[in-house]
Amino acid sequence: MTAPPPVRVRAHLSVTGIVQGVGFRPFVHGLAGRLALDGYVGNDDAGVVVEVEGAPEAVEAFVVALRTDAPPLALVESVRRRPVASTGAPGFLIASSATGAGGPRTTVSADTAPCTECLAELDDPTDRRHRHPFITCTNCGPRFSIVCDVPYDRATTTMAGFPMCPACTAEYHDPTDRRFHAQPVCCHDCGPTLRLGGSPDSSDGVLARAAARLRAGEILAVKGLGGYHLAVRADDADAVARLRAAKHREDKPFAVLAADLGAAAELVVVDEDVAGVLTSRQRPIVLLPRRPGAAVAPAVAPATGELGILLPPTPLHRLLARDVGVPLVLTSGNVSDEPIAHRDDDAAARLAPLVDGFLTHDRPIRTRVDDSVARVARRRVLPVRRARGYAPEPVTLGFAVRRPVLACGGEQKVTITLAAGTRAFLSAHIGDLENLATLRAYTDAVTHIGRLFDIEPEVVAHDLHPEYRSTTYALDRDDLTAVGVQHHHAHIAACLAEHGRGPDDPPVLGVAYDGTGWGPDGTIWGGELLLASLRGAERVGHLETVGLPGGAAAVRAPWRMAAAWLGAAGADLAVARRQERWEAVATLARSASTLRTSSAGRLFDAVAAVLGVRDTTTYEGQAAMELEQYVDPAERSAYSVGEAVDGVIPAGDLVAAAVADVRTGVDRGRIAARFHHGLADATVRAAVAAAAEHGVTTAALSGGVFVNLVLLERVRAGLEAAGLSVLVHERVPCTDGGLSLGQAAVAACAPAPTAPSLTEVDR
Repeated sequence: MTAPPPVRVRAHLSVTGIVQGVGFRPFVHGLAGRLALDGYVGNDDAGVVVEVEGAPEAVEAFVVALRTDAPPLALVESVRRRPVASTGAPGFLIASSATGAGGPRTTVSADTAPCTECLAELDDPTDRRHRHPFITCTNCGPRFSIVCDVPYDRATTTMAGFPMCPACTAEYHDPTDRRFHAQPVCCHDCGPTLRLGGSPDSSDGVLARAAARLRAGEILAVKGLGGYHLAVRADDADAVARLRAAKHREDKPFAVLAADLGAAAELVVVDEDVAGVLTSRQRPIVLLPRRPGAAVAPAVAPATGELGILLPPTPLHRLLARDVGVPLVLTSGNVSDEPIAHRDDDAAARLAPLVDGFLTHDRPIRTRVDDSVARVARRRVLPVRRARGYAPEPVTLGFAVRRPVLACGGEQKVTITLAAGTRAFLSAHIGDLENLATLRAYTDAVTHIGRLFDIEPEVVAHDLHPEYRSTTYALDRDDLTAVGVQHHHAHIAACLAEHGRGPDDPPVLGVAYDGTGWGPDGTIWGGELLLASLRGAERVGHLETVGLPGGAAAVRAPWRMAAAWLGAAGADLAVARRQERWEAVATLARSASTLRTSSAGRLFDAVAAVLGVRDTTTYEGQAAMELEQYVDPAERSAYSVGEAVDGVIPAGDLVAAAVADVRTGVDRGRIAARFHHGLADATVRAAVAAAAEHGVTTAALSGGVFVNLVLLERVRAGLEAAGLSVLVHERVPCTDGGLSLGQAAVAACAPAPTAPSLTEVDR
């Protein structure tokens, strides 16, 4: 009797997430081959489509492996499956990409540092891509910065103008090759070419001349993945000083490029956790303790014991760093406060007065993407600036957005967020909205991300500050329903959103400490305890308020805040370096017409000025950052702060205690430590009391002041010791760089027409 034919089933699968440009189709092709399945795989606007046919158990194993065995750069968000009729067609094919399929767009991968396989080929004299500055494969290389549209194919990237040579074409079409359907694939014969000045040369010739000029102390503009860097020897004090003068950047630290992990370890303290972040595919700048005697000019990072270290983010940077042989300053290619230059004509116009030459190439950059910055706390990344390597990978929300939202961010460290479905797409760091060039970059980000992910917003979320340019932009969007979100509510909401909290989750006790946020009571907030959820927030405590003498002038002059705090306490101004000036400002701060603030950032400024650390600043957060560097880790004591009354933490006790120690000659490191510990302990007591009063079991910490690891860790440990679960940022910055995510989450959950207590629906 003839045996019955084997049972065969066929399934249609729609896969969404980061599944284009990451080797997903060749992975699927190989997986189908191993499981003896027939069918096809292809890209469409929404992600990857697959049909597989074969034995039922093989099809089941295939579906499971799509998630468990996906390529390293892939992020599978969903696999939707439906049965289809068997075709009986043998073999497994990779189909051409389809467009116009409808539904949500796929996610574009972030730019990725070179993988270990590509680095091995880069260093192998026998490999045809030996020392190729643009070596890449499906597991690494440019992505977001070169994508013009989706689906992600070579024709929709800035590599479209580089026809592949026969050897690269063969690799591209070979399903068993690591470069199968790697859209940026190229080699010495068919890829982008380097140039230094006007004379043509081989890549090695260009690199040799560039390295020689850098060793001689010249400043070069270097075209990278998402824009231009300015590079100079980090150990050449004169060259670093010239770069500072050219950029009009007086004090803000420069980043330092180390050729490899060993070179980095000679400059900063590198443990296992730090090494993992430095060598990660994102390659952020990591802020780390500087080693005594590190071969770096003091002017690279003045008044700080840290260096911002990064390892080469591209093959070009790796070759250049190794050829120069010493660490290099690598800073954004711009004049301070302008966006990073990414177009060749713009770079030539804006950077020529700053540099001695241009090391460039002919691959266009579609989207500017600055370097990411991070610290490491408790073995996890604490994002400070989210850009290259991370953007535009989405944050998966714990709820579905009913009406697509555009969130506009704040005024400084601006990002925008577009949210639809269960995904929120943050732009890369854009900068401070202080000039026309940054505003143009801002509006381009709104348009480009909306087009890439096919999001047409219906709601626009914005900060409540009426003078922010982002607020003006939002309110000018007459086609959208505008929702104003209070600044500190947005900070806490960003932390909740990245941890998957939804609108129906119970509230948390949010601690939002930053510099400036518009308060609904007409004061400037910045030291807030909020009973907060995505649906709303209630202020249940805050730091004591004080006059903000001169408004924005006080932000740039910490001595004004010191005078304000001392004047509020009626203290003797004997610590003042120009007493008559301090007395005049103290009087102004007490005036009924002077705006008041609860800002934690301004409290740090005041103590920094009392200690003589910093009277004036040249960049945002400078006084607080430098004060943190003075903290003596051996000092365990804390300043005593009175109990909060009606939720108000008497922060003036901290300033008074610091003044007393200054007068008796206590070391600044001990004073700085006692201040940090005292503020942390007072915050913990007030937060625990508020949580108990409102029946809350979870706390969330956000706001730019929590970049400070001394404060963050003492507050977190204190809250945990009191039995609270604590949420901190791990995917988006606690600074205003994460603000747009929180705005989007709150606006998406805001009922209409009645809004949460710290949220306004404007139209």
